Amino acid sequence: MLTKLRDIVNNVASSSDVKQALNTLVSETCSAMDTECCSVYIADHDRQVYELMATQGLNAKSRRVALSFNEGLIGLVGRRAEPINLAFASGHVDFKHFPDIGEDVFNAFLGTPIIYRRQVLGVLVVQQRDSRQFNESEESFLVTLAAQLAVVFAHAKAQGLWPSDVKGSLLLEGAAASPGVAIAKAWCDVSQPRLDLVSPASCLDNQKERDRLEGALSAAISDFRRLRKRFDNELNQDTLAIFDLFIHLLNDPVLRKAMNEHIQQGDLAEWAVKQTIDSFAERFQNMSDPYLRDRANDVKELGQRLLYFLENQETKQWNLDEPVILFARELTAAMLAAIPRDCLAGVVAEEGAVNAHAAILARALGIPAVMGVEFNPQIIHQKKVVLDGFKGRVLVEPSAHILKEYKRLRDEELELQQEVDSAFTRRTETADGVRVEIHLNAGLSADTSIAINRGVDGVGLYRTEVPFLMQRSFPSEEDQVKQYQSILDCYPKQSVVMRTLDIGGDKPLPYLKIEEDNPFLGWRGIRFTLDHPDIFLIQVRAMLRASIGRDNLAILLPMISGLSELLEAKTLVNRAFNEVSEIAVSQGKKLNKPRLGIMVEVPSVLYQFDAIAPHIDFLSVGTNDLTQYLLAVDRNNARVADVYDTFHPSVLAVLHQILMSSQRLKLPVSVCGEFAGDPIGAALLVGMGYRQLSMNTRSVAKIKYVLRHIPSDALQKHVLAMQQLSLTGEIRKASEDFLERYSLGGLIRVGK
Repeated sequence: MLTKLRDIVNNVASSSDVKQALNTLVSETCSAMDTECCSVYIADHDRQVYELMATQGLNAKSRRVALSFNEGLIGLVGRRAEPINLAFASGHVDFKHFPDIGEDVFNAFLGTPIIYRRQVLGVLVVQQRDSRQFNESEESFLVTLAAQLAVVFAHAKAQGLWPSDVKGSLLLEGAAASPGVAIAKAWCDVSQPRLDLVSPASCLDNQKERDRLEGALSAAISDFRRLRKRFDNELNQDTLAIFDLFIHLLNDPVLRKAMNEHIQQGDLAEWAVKQTIDSFAERFQNMSDPYLRDRANDVKELGQRLLYFLENQETKQWNLDEPVILFARELTAAMLAAIPRDCLAGVVAEEGAVNAHAAILARALGIPAVMGVEFNPQIIHQKKVVLDGFKGRVLVEPSAHILKEYKRLRDEELELQQEVDSAFTRRTETADGVRVEIHLNAGLSADTSIAINRGVDGVGLYRTEVPFLMQRSFPSEEDQVKQYQSILDCYPKQSVVMRTLDIGGDKPLPYLKIEEDNPFLGWRGIRFTLDHPDIFLIQVRAMLRASIGRDNLAILLPMISGLSELLEAKTLVNRAFNEVSEIAVSQGKKLNKPRLGIMVEVPSVLYQFDAIAPHIDFLSVGTNDLTQYLLAVDRNNARVADVYDTFHPSVLAVLHQILMSSQRLKLPVSVCGEFAGDPIGAALLVGMGYRQLSMNTRSVAKIKYVLRHIPSDALQKHVLAMQQLSLTGEIRKASEDFLERYSLGGLIRVGK
């Protein structure tokens, strides 16, 4: 049977067109299963119907056969997304009779869905005259065949060889990476060297390879410096800092030594680069923090640039007469920088994550982007394209009607974004005047020169671990003092919440390897630093020294699961404070005692608030990890990604419980997870009673805009209504409808 499976899939995949492929499928399936009828129905998601596209055994020429997603046995297979095996099909309540197609003679029915990435592409059916159920072996064969065909069909769809869901155009789908709509001609660039295609290769002249590598490193450093200079006045320092990371890594003796060691062992420079980059990227890929994990893609981009310069190519010059939508195998920051901004309408990449730096850069520049789109350059190049950065869709050669609708959406979005940005520096209040503080989640740096910092109330979360990850060893106390001073000086009259080192477990330092079977429940956060009081004391002392003469530092402890950890950490903080106080006195300055808070992310801490409250000054809710631990789901595991949802009724109940406890204990509380930067999430949080939200830079303007347009009493009523719902989907849909009533639906699209 395995041979028959392989032959059917290969023959379908090698067919010259869709019609031939589907006819081959039904014919060979009939033969392999020794059955009298096989049919394949293709899903049209735009019209919500399954259409009979090929059959052996039915009279398909007599009429066009199409069933809505809600009718017939075909619709039932699609809705249930599982096989249906019947001995007497016409007796089933969902059976729909089509006269003249000759189905009356068949009794036995076995249908199975063809599913790719949770979307039903079609239904494969076999039928027989005998009134019997197909046996387990036959059912297993058809299910396995459908699973393998799903990949073939999805690939054909991406190559433009498939009936489109959108009439008159080819539809490509991927992950929405940067919001917005772009309409322009496609420009395919597949000339970039690919790291994944580099194969083992040896060299005869080690010195020549070392010279080639050194030349490539120098050229890449110069290129990144040029790119940074170009964007210096356009982007905030948080976004620009990735170029500094690239330059830092290229100058890193550890990375250079690793590549040269491979060359010394006889490897060609390209192969030495690949092995070293793969090793560095793996360290980031094993981290739990989504932002840090996605830095693995940036390391790979670094490798791509080295390959580029190893080929002795000069920086590519783009001569474009009009704006284009760039299609590339892998989007890089260098590509975005090389093309003049007025000539780049949007970008589409075959590979890459939505939080890779190129995607972050695209968002910062306001360029719509879709990642993970499989495309055929021969079909796409120079064709008219609509890029939907909200839904992650790309339409090639759209119809006039679709083009008109997207032009309208683009114009509306531009007007809305201008309105959102126009008044974001004003303080944030609801429509009836209730004050809400909006803070920043800062990663690599902060800068008073950028406008966004004048529209926020301080830093709600500063991740201190990034400098540790960029070093070859633990940063010195002096280095940390300089880093923290620069942040505190950016917000002299506003609070800056610095989280102590959140490292360990699945977020290993390059110079401190940690291996664990279950890193999410392992040695991370405060557990790591309490086991290394020397590292913890150095960091806290550095924070305190940086705050001498200032009064805006707050210290946040991550991963606290109970009182004992807090007391142990607080003892060390007090010890550091006493030591730095003496330094301040010797300088004739004052050291103000910083506020001390804990991250609420481990569910156990919820039941110790009464014991913990006397020892802290504030709470900060990390919705990302709190959701992960509460729902027992690894948010980085694609197989259970759909289970991870902050709109889960239990998560909302816990968020409400935290707020009630904080109010009872008179503890200030803020939310610093991704939920706070989502328009629906922010509306729910403020409706519950939260008055401090902290979010990434790109979310600030739209959250301030949303809150200004809704009265607080309406938000409270909305939350009460949501607390009566028991399904995540119901809460999300009702919340979307709520924002639509205030004409804020466009911002829901921006938030996705």
